[in-house]
Parts: sequence; C-alpha cells; structure tokens
Amino acid sequence: FFSSRRRHTRCLSDWSSDVCSSDLDAIEKVVVDRGELTLHVKREKLVEVAKVLRDKLLFEMCMGVNGVHYPNETGRELHAVYPLLSITNNRRVRIEVACPDSDPHIPSLVNVWAGNNWHERETFDMFGIIFDGHPALTRILMPDDWQGHPQRKDYALNGINVEYKGASQPAPDNRRADRKSTRLNSSHLGISYAVFCLKKK
Repeated sequence: FFSSRRRHTRCLSDWSSDVCSSDLDAIEKVVVDRGELTLHVKREKLVEVAKVLRDKLLFEMCMGVNGVHYPNETGRELHAVYPLLSITNNRRVRIEVACPDSDPHIPSLVNVWAGNNWHERETFDMFGIIFDGHPALTRILMPDDWQGHPQRKDYALNGINVEYKGASQPAPDNRRADRKSTRLNSSHLGISYAVFCLKKK
C-alpha cells in the first residue's frame, strides 16, 4: 500500500505542473485508494484537463465513462467517472466529475476520445447525465420515450409494465402465467427432442 502511495506521489509531482498549468483550481482533490489514483476535476475544466492528460501525459485511451448516483450528496448527486490508460507509459488514472441533480450537465469528451460516444449515451440513458457537446445524445438501451433512468438509486425496484410502440410486456411480478406456459412449452420441446432421438436410433 505504502509503495503504491509513494509511486502515485511521484506521479503527481511529475503531472501537477502540466495538469494545473492553466488553472490551479482545476483539480478539486486527489484520492489514492487501494493503489488507484483518482483526480476529482471541476466540470467546467474537464475538457481542458482531459486534453492535458491525453497530449502531454500520453493517456491515449479512455476506457469509457461510468455514472454514479449519490442521492445524499446535496449539490453533487451525479458523478461521471473516466478510467484512463497510458499505453506508452503503462499507467492508469481515473478522472471523476460531479454535478447536481438539478443541473445534470457535464461537457462531452467525445472530441478528446472519440470512443466515448456510446459510453456517454449509456450514462445519459441510465443516470440522466447530459453531456453537452455530444454529437447525438440519445438513449442507447431504453426506448426513446422511456421515463426515468434505471440505474439511479431513486428508481423504483418493483416490476413495471414495459411498453414498446404499441406492444406491452407485463411487469415481472405479473408474468406468472407466462412463465408457467413457457416452462410447459420447454418441457414439451424436451420430450419431443428425446422422442426424435429415439426414432433416429
């Protein structure tokens, strides 16, 4: 643990002048936990810090963006977490950005790492974070007219009826008859297949 902390301390001393060259307030805090380094960045400085990490510190790959919902963190309920990888230097770092639920806007990083396109769409779909500047920020998993964001902690856990453009599927707790018929049909298929194999012999 201590060796990893010392290693990250050396990295931070090497990076600090580059990351904070334009604005010392870009980094809110730095966290080293379980040997992993996380930079908490102000959302208005996200693109600027990301470009420094990519161009000067050679973090060529952003592995995506993960949403996190902390309902008890007033004014910082929604977080976006970006794991970065430097193939050149074999290093990893994580960027974390927070925004309030009342203003869920974070700058898009698609122009910095193009592969973030569908990751940002998924985080928007599941958590409701709006990535400003994204070329086509639409839902990617749920229907376009879906209400709510399923991975938020305030989202209902009970079954809900699913509707897809005129078709409907009962909530899971109302599908007992469907499950029974499915099991019956599956058992019939199994018996039919066994009879087929016997006849073939």
